[in-house]
Amino acid sequence: MLSTGLPQGAVPRLERPGPLRERVYEALLELITTRALRPGQHLVESELAGHLGVSRQPVREALQRLNTEGWVDLRPAQGAFVHEPTEEEADQLLTVRTLLEAEAARLAAASADDAGVARLEELCAQGEEAVAADDVDGAVALNARFHATIMELAGNAVLADLAAQVDRRVRWYYTPVARQRGQQSWIEHRALIAAIAEGDEQRATRLMREHTEHTRRSYHERPSA
Repeated sequence: MLSTGLPQGAVPRLERPGPLRERVYEALLELITTRALRPGQHLVESELAGHLGVSRQPVREALQRLNTEGWVDLRPAQGAFVHEPTEEEADQLLTVRTLLEAEAARLAAASADDAGVARLEELCAQGEEAVAADDVDGAVALNARFHATIMELAGNAVLADLAAQVDRRVRWYYTPVARQRGQQSWIEHRALIAAIAEGDEQRATRLMREHTEHTRRSYHERPSA
């Protein structure tokens, strides 16, 4: 086990075609948002480069960019560490998420067609299966797809763009409470689908606010790692 906490071979080597700097950045960001690289974990350039099959230079550039975006902390004479979010940071992000998602639910209820509702139902069924199988990573990914689909059905490009900016941080905060939320999260999703299918804008807005508030509260009440 290396100090990065990643088993040898766990991360696929990057293909050379395309902008390598961007690919390394995306790979590291994915490892952080899925918590394969944990908050507070020391990031060693040489080891990350070895995992990804690249030189240290694109890794260094990616870490600098991640530092600028708040995912990584660069400490003088110590190196790079995955950022440890404060409770206040999480609260602010999840509060903004509630505002965006509630409006998306309202717009989706006003405009979603049968095909859109069917997509939500399919994602919900897959999410329920993931929870039953204790597939936390799958449940997190499906939860993100479910909310992204509601955003898509809302049909507001500006709203979708704003939501995309916070999507990965939402996943970052949701991952440690995914098992805690478990089946209840998907029960709430079912109620949201019903409100959207019936075109009930007020109920869809209220249910989404309650749903995202439950996640925010669960994050703050999560057991200590």
